[in-house]
This record gives sequence, C-alpha cells and structure tokens, in this order.
Amino acid sequence: MKLRTLIGAYYFDGWAGQNKALAQSNEPWAENAPTHLTRRMVREFPQREPVWGWRDDSLPVMEKQIELAADHGIGFFAFCWYWHDNGRGLNEKEIMADPKHTSLQLFLRAANKRRMKFCLLIANHGGYQISGMDNWHRAGAFLAPLLANEQYLQVGGKPLIIIFNPDGCDRRCLAAMDDAARQAGLPGLAVSGCGNATLEKGFTLRTHYAVVPGYEGGSQERTYAELAAATRASWGAEASQQYMPLVMAGWDKRPWEGPDGLNQKQGWYYPDRTPEQFATLLRDAIAWLDAHPGQTPAERIVMIYAWNEFGEGGYIAPTRGDPDAMYLRAVKSATTPGA
Repeated sequence: MKLRTLIGAYYFDGWAGQNKALAQSNEPWAENAPTHLTRRMVREFPQREPVWGWRDDSLPVMEKQIELAADHGIGFFAFCWYWHDNGRGLNEKEIMADPKHTSLQLFLRAANKRRMKFCLLIANHGGYQISGMDNWHRAGAFLAPLLANEQYLQVGGKPLIIIFNPDGCDRRCLAAMDDAARQAGLPGLAVSGCGNATLEKGFTLRTHYAVVPGYEGGSQERTYAELAAATRASWGAEASQQYMPLVMAGWDKRPWEGPDGLNQKQGWYYPDRTPEQFATLLRDAIAWLDAHPGQTPAERIVMIYAWNEFGEGGYIAPTRGDPDAMYLRAVKSATTPGA
C-alpha cells in the first residue's frame, strides 16, 4: 500500500506592509499597496489579484487560506523567513517588525492552524544572508522556540528547515545551527538546501525553490510544457541524499520587471499554464516518489512553487482569474483518489 503524499506550498509574504514608492504616486489605489504590489500588476495583470484582495495581513484572511489549503490536500506552508544582520549580527527587533513575517505570525494565531503544519525557508539571499558560524548558531537559538511549536513540520523526527541559497553556508555553519537547536532541547534539525545542496556541505536533504530556465534571458514567451520538462529534469539526488521533488505552478515575472515593476531584468515567461497541465506535473512528482522510495523522506514530501508568488506567476491560491480555485482542485484531484 502506498503511503499518502505530504504536499507543501511555499508562502511568500509580500502582501503586507507598505509599498512606499507607490504610496507617493498620488494614485488612490496605491495608498494601501502592500510591499510587493506594482503598477504593472494592477494595470496589466489584474487577474492575479487574490479573491480576498491584494493584502493578506489580517487574521480572517489567514484563516481562510488555511481552510482552502487544507480542504484541497495541502499539508503545510513553507514560510519564507528573513535574517536581519546589518553587518552587526542578529537584529531581533527588525526581524519581528519585517512585514514579510506578518503571515507567519498570523498563522500562529489562527484558530484553525491545527489543520496544517508549517516550516521555514531561510531566504539567505541578497540583504538577508547569514554569515559565519556564530551567526548561524544565533539563528538556530533564535528560531528554536518556533521550531518547537506543535504545528512545526518534522522530517525523520526533526524540525525541517529549508535553505534557499546553499552557497551561503557550509557544513560547519549547519552544524552550528544544529548545535544551537540541540542546546535548546530539540533533537537536532533536518536541513534541506535548494539546488546545489550537497552532502559535502552538510545537507542531508535537497529540493528546489523554483526551476526557471531563462531567468534573466530577455523577454521571451515560452510554454508551460517547457517549464514542466525542466522541472522534471531537476528531480533527483545522490543515492545517500534524500530529495523532495518540486512542482512549478508557473513562472511569469513580468509584473516585477522594469520601472513600473520592481526594476527586475527581463526574463523568459510561461503564460499558457493550465490546471490540467499542473495536475499532470504533480502526479508525475508523486510517481517519482513511488519509483525512488530510498531517495526521499518517509514523509513523501512534494513541494509546490508556490501558494502566492503572484508577482512571479507561480501561485495556486484562488484569484480573480481563478475564482473557482481550479489550481487547488488540481492538487486535490492529483493527491486524493476519487476526488
């Protein structure tokens, strides 16, 4: 009998706080724009607006998201988490005040939070990198109370942490973070890196955040079939390293490109995705688990990019363009027999 699959979805918390640049534009719709909303999103991609609006920084909206995710077979959110060091070491005040941690705090307060688990993806990229063994130890100590939460996801009996950029740490850094967790009474950590996360660097697990051919390759329209093929080609790890396959829900970051976006460089985009194509890719990822039982955790985890990357075009949360939540229904159909 095949074990059930545990589906996780990355959660990007860019829909709280204030986009100060837009607020100064004197456009009425921009007065309350969250941090990552752009003029291009509103004018050219209005179909991406979630059914609850662009902002998600309220408890009722979080509880609605938990309800929707759990009802459709998603077992946990992987919240992006951002270190603040400013060259001085951990800055707890700034970490707690970062609007990109708003939804994590709301999740912990949600009345229905027991319907799902959660874990952290340490962003560890430009402006938020953790540098040096001492800071990795501090990060482990700071996060320990959160990792001990009863809803925190465990893999192999240990709290799971995913690290976005494995090039920013090595075996000694990960050992320092693990040591801090053990000192706090935890059984150690299960640490997965995205992309080039090798056993030699100390990662016992590997996955991806996103698989994107042509990230800055100039503006080119491509097909979701190409994106799905590249995603399938990324699945796998060394025989002694566990792997959690990724499923790309889409990629199209045009709303963040150029001066009316976030000034990102142009790249390939894949605008023809459908719920049916997405469901097929998800079923293929589950089939990969079936075919490689020795290379994946016993929890049989599949990661989805993403729950709400509306700016980058990878999202399954219901929107104005998908008010009937067809992408969530695709998750349920792929993971629930007879659904």
